[in-house]
Amino acid sequence: MPGRKKAEIISFKVDPVLSASLQKIHNRSEFIRSAVLAALKTACPLCQGSGILTLDQHKHWQKFTRRHRVKECPDCHAVHLVCSSSHAAADKS
Repeated sequence: MPGRKKAEIISFKVDPVLSASLQKIHNRSEFIRSAVLAALKTACPLCQGSGILTLDQHKHWQKFTRRHRVKECPDCHAVHLVCSSSHAAADKS
């Protein structure tokens, strides 16, 4: 089978409750692959999902927040970044 890449097997431990829930899923491998890919697509671009910034990342973040702020959307309540610079005043969302 030239040109075909072998799939890598990755295993992880789960608690009994999660194990029982996964046992009910017909195609667990596909379900887990889809869940991991979805989580990776929504991971924070700064911390890459760790929830913690390095000291250097924090320095960059501090500089970034001089012209940007974190705001909650009044409609959906999602927290998002808003540019505070004068040339971006047209976008107030």
